[in-house]
Amino acid sequence: QVQLVESGGGLVQAGGSLRLSCAASGIDFSSNVMGWYRRAPGKQRELVALITGGGNTDYADSVKGRFTISRDVTKSTVYLQMNSLKPEDTAVYYCKTQTTWGQGTQVTVSS
Repeated sequence: QVQLVESGGGLVQAGGSLRLSCAASGIDFSSNVMGWYRRAPGKQRELVALITGGGNTDYADSVKGRFTISRDVTKSTVYLQMNSLKPEDTAVYYCKTQTTWGQGTQVTVSS
């Protein structure tokens, strides 16, 4: 059974940084795509970044150059480093693989 647990959210001022973590169990990183999504208030959930089994990455245009997705296979953990945060980055951030979602972690960016 696949399980995902996010952590690292919080309140930060605009221009600040946060690093989110997604601890995974029951999944082979080398064979699966891991993604970070977010849902802002009043909006639909959207893809933020993903990393393939081979380590290739892709990003939403809105976060390119500011966010970096990475993984530590030895720790079965995927990270999302978020720099130069903006108030519009405020959302609940979710980790996803296959059909499994994590519980989400709140990120709030104050202006």
